[in-house]
Amino acid sequence: MSVLHRRALVLGLSAAALGGAAAAADARDITVYKTPWCGCCKGWIAHLRKAGFRAKVVEVEDLAPIRNKHGVPFELSSCHTGVIAGYVVEGHVPPADVVRLVREKPKALGITVPGMPIGSPGMEAPDGRKEAYQTLLLLDRKGRTKVFAQHG
Repeated sequence: MSVLHRRALVLGLSAAALGGAAAAADARDITVYKTPWCGCCKGWIAHLRKAGFRAKVVEVEDLAPIRNKHGVPFELSSCHTGVIAGYVVEGHVPPADVVRLVREKPKALGITVPGMPIGSPGMEAPDGRKEAYQTLLLLDRKGRTKVFAQHG
């Protein structure tokens, strides 16, 4: 193998390693859009951080433009919107579901937990009560979904 070929091989392997490291970093970097007055959003962000996510928080007065940009219809919305690795994460989605989304890379816009189910991450009840809820895979801008995970 010539010196030129070895250099090309080393550069190619280095670039691949750096690209892999960047992809791994992106898989834990999430931007969370929330309103300034919502407390449960802070609880959800705390869950994300505890699970190893690096959450950049952006406070906005109106989440509708963010949701519209990412294809989340009102009926599937909640009180905050995350964006990670090209996916939207709407509402009180458990961090494990976010990890699965990024790992599996389904053909979808993202995932959502509509509303604010009691007992979901950030919506814990003082008495420990939990509602059953689903994380939905948001398939398209028409609002079509399928169940991604069951909780409670």
